[in-house]
This record gives sequence, C-alpha cells and structure tokens, in this order.
Amino acid sequence: MRTRPIVLGIVGDSAAGKTTLTGGLSQLLGNELVTKICTDDYHKYDRVERAERQITALHPECNYIDIMELQLERLHYGQPILKPVYDHSNGTLVRPEYVQPKEIVICEGVLGYSTPNMRQFYDVKVYLSPPEELRRAWKIRRDCAKRGYQPEQVIKELKARETDSCDFIRPQREFADIIVEFFPPEGVSAEEANGNLNVRLILRPTIQHPNISYLFEDDDSTDAGIRMTLGRDSEKPVDILEIDGNVTKEHADKLANTITEYLPNRIPLPSEQFGNYQVDDETRHSYPLALTQLFLTYHLLRERELNPKPLFAKPVAALSRIQPQHAAAAGVSDE
Repeated sequence: MRTRPIVLGIVGDSAAGKTTLTGGLSQLLGNELVTKICTDDYHKYDRVERAERQITALHPECNYIDIMELQLERLHYGQPILKPVYDHSNGTLVRPEYVQPKEIVICEGVLGYSTPNMRQFYDVKVYLSPPEELRRAWKIRRDCAKRGYQPEQVIKELKARETDSCDFIRPQREFADIIVEFFPPEGVSAEEANGNLNVRLILRPTIQHPNISYLFEDDDSTDAGIRMTLGRDSEKPVDILEIDGNVTKEHADKLANTITEYLPNRIPLPSEQFGNYQVDDETRHSYPLALTQLFLTYHLLRERELNPKPLFAKPVAALSRIQPQHAAAAGVSDE
C-alpha cells in the first residue's frame, strides 16, 4: 500500500536558522527521500510593491494564505502542486515550480502555523526561537551577503517588521511540538560567540520523544555540557534538553549513539558530515546543531517507519469540512 508523505514544519522569524537546520536534515535523510518547500514563496507582492504599499512580507495580507493551505493539504496527501516561487536574491516573483512530494516533506517559512487549517497537515511541528540579538546579527549578515542589502537597510527593515513579528510570527510558537533555541553562552554577545552556540530543545508531550533519560543518571553527562531537566513552558510540563556549544566529541557521540538506537533501519552519517553552517565563505561544524538535526531525524523516521499513513485516492477536501488531527499525548511528563 502506498503511504502519504511525512510532513515536518519548521517555522520561525526571518533568519532564525530554518534553512541551515533543513539542509542538515536533507543530508541525514538523503535528498532522494526529501522534498523541501519554502512557504515564504507565497507572497502576493514583490519587494518593490511591498515598499509602495508599506506592508511587510510577514503580514498575512501580503501572502496567499488560502493557496498555502490548499497546497499543504495536497502535499499531505501526496499530491503534486504548482508552487509559486519568490527570488529572495532580488525580491521578484518568478515562474512557478511543479513539485511532486517525496516520502518526507519539509516545509519551512515564517507563517507555516498561522491558521488551524495549516497546522493539521503536519506530523511534526518545530519552532525556531533564537534570542532577538542573535537573530538580528544573523539577518544582517545573511541579507548583506546574499540579498544585496546594506547593513543600515537591514536594520531599518527589522524595525519596520517588529510589529508584524510580534503579532503574527512569535505567537506560532504556541503550536510547536519542539522549540529549538540556539543562544550564546552566558555573558557572551552574539558576535563574540562566533557560532559557538548552546542549544535548548523544549520537548512538549504532544509527540513521543526518544527515552534518553538514563544518560543523565550520573553526573558525568551533566558536567560535560549535556543536561536533561523537567520544566514548564506556557504553563505546561515539558522536558528540556540543553547542549553546550563546547560539548566534547566524546559526549556528543554518546548522545548521538543513544538517539541512533531509536532510528528504524537507518545508519546515520558520521556526526562530522552534518551539523555544518556557513560564516561568510567558511564552513563550520557545531555539535549542538548536529544533535538537533539528528533528534529531528529520529522523529521523521519514526513517523515514517512505525506509523505509516495510508494514501487515499480522493479529491482534495473542502478545507472548511476537515477536522483537526488530535495529537497523541505521550512522553514522560503529564499535562
């Protein structure tokens, strides 16, 4: 029986690290299995038109949200789409792209969880939430290097977008199964960290996470820069996994091997071959990034192998008649 794709959502504000995270997942899973979709391609207006209308790309009114909903539904059921394409290098709308979904679909963008209709079509939902100082530094660096902006233009745009970020982007954090927070070590600025970042994974019990608690039964792992604690987020119980940027290869490999035990029928790449990111023209490696990518790979392969989703031959349903999926309550914490 054919099965429908497994759909991962990765949502966060502009320059929150979505593309870097997605790139490593594609390496781990294999490009032959993965279709990547950017939901930021659904803009109504190009860069010049947005400036004329004084509207930012983060505002729902600047995007074809209804078309995004319809095409997410089609991808969810394994059906092809004719996806719009926005050229971020020059801010223009270009020829649409025909997309046939593969076994795993990764949808990244700023507005991916903005409506209930969209949210029901994901199997796993991730939200990236770096501190604003760090995100601003990433955005200035990226937009100047790849999108032709000057630093003062990026700073001006960040100020213009702040209201829409607050109103439309950050509230989507509420709907994620996993929240990923990269941040500099205490007392270190975003620029001084130079990519040596810690990561905090907030694991909500809306999906089942691998049992790695036994790693923390002795003090060795905790002292080595990897910690697992119980906490609360949005007034609800969660598990919190923290990995320091200076974690040793020995302890990073220990956690990686533990997660790998839960991967069905898959031997991942060596940790040096993923977890990479770019600083200008230099490629660097981060164990916290690599372990985050491996953790998400576990969730995708678990959904794909252990919970196959039948692909029903049926027309696209009217969105108003679809009932939201009920998330499975699992994990070590109870609500």
